[in-house]
Amino acid sequence: MAIITLTSDIGDQDFLTGAIKGQLLSQLQDTQIIDINHRLSPFNYPHAVYVCKNAMKHFPQGTFHLILVNVFDDEPKQLLMAYQDGQYFCCADNGLLTMILEETPQVIGLPLLQNRPMHTLECTAEFAKAVKAIQTGKTLQEIGEKPAGFKVKNPLKLKQGVDWIEGQIIFIDHFENVIVNITKDEFEKQRNGRQFSIVFKRDEMIERISDHYADVPDGEKLAHFNAAGYLEIAINKGNAAGLFGLQGFSERQQQAQQQINNNQLFYQTVKVFFQ
Repeated sequence: MAIITLTSDIGDQDFLTGAIKGQLLSQLQDTQIIDINHRLSPFNYPHAVYVCKNAMKHFPQGTFHLILVNVFDDEPKQLLMAYQDGQYFCCADNGLLTMILEETPQVIGLPLLQNRPMHTLECTAEFAKAVKAIQTGKTLQEIGEKPAGFKVKNPLKLKQGVDWIEGQIIFIDHFENVIVNITKDEFEKQRNGRQFSIVFKRDEMIERISDHYADVPDGEKLAHFNAAGYLEIAINKGNAAGLFGLQGFSERQQQAQQQINNNQLFYQTVKVFFQ
């Protein structure tokens, strides 16, 4: 039985997510479809990367991952399909693939019909045909062509100096906990046994890492490393993002902030000082 994961920024309030699943099952009857997330923030690549990368790595080899995020940022001419660590990844040619895989992979293009309106279900149909071909024993190279060119985007990189490290807010979860793209390994390597201060929103500061939310009293702020190994700013039984005015990083938000009065800014970075 094939496993297909489905991730999108479509939402779940209309017919489209159900129609996608129906179309996949019509062409691939012996298939299990797993929803990862359909509420990814539109145009927010770091959000999509965080969710996809940290969910998909737990799936078994042979899994197919269909990522329908920001599909129509430009006129879609092809889908990209890649193979890495025993799994297949398919998404629009918008740079997201290289952000998730953190490299420029061997990839094929699945051409889409031109000179007519394009919609999500046509993209899904092309993906389903590719999955069926692979199930019959064909390789990626046999079902598609190496694209003449495709978009490449790099993951958000940390900024760091001898005594500091700065990360971007990449995700805010259902409880308004704030996730920063600083991993535990990166933090400890830069820390090198030193004391530290985690600083955000100018004067807010945390000086220790907690193991659990309950390590601090109700309503108090804390920092810990979550199940994916990323730094998380939270409030025990509270909403950190709303209280502190923190917002996930996005290119569009960054551009918009340049036109907003400083008193209304949302903060998108967290800095750690070591001493």
